[in-house]
Amino acid sequence: MAKDQEKVKFAFDIYDFDGKGEVDCYFIGDLLRACDLNPSMKLISSFDPPERKGMKMMKIADFLPMYSAVKKDKNKGSYEEFIEVLKLYDKQEDGTMMMAELEYILKTLGK
Repeated sequence: MAKDQEKVKFAFDIYDFDGKGEVDCYFIGDLLRACDLNPSMKLISSFDPPERKGMKMMKIADFLPMYSAVKKDKNKGSYEEFIEVLKLYDKQEDGTMMMAELEYILKTLGK
């Protein structure tokens, strides 16, 4: 847990642009990703981030429960699952797929 706290503190300091010990809540998703987590947009929206910058700030104590919730979330895909899904689009079974299909998947189907 100490290593997690160091990771969170480091990422939090990066997003603390003013050096006041606060981060704009608008960056919740980015901050979680900076901590090597991969939350879904649905999970991020459960923390009620504002739609614009500058509306709400949070301290590290406010962020730690969010970090813990995302880290404990079991509903996240693994690398192997991602590869299996991509194999569905490998029409010629040679390990390649159309770039347009990949772009479509990442833009519309991903969370």
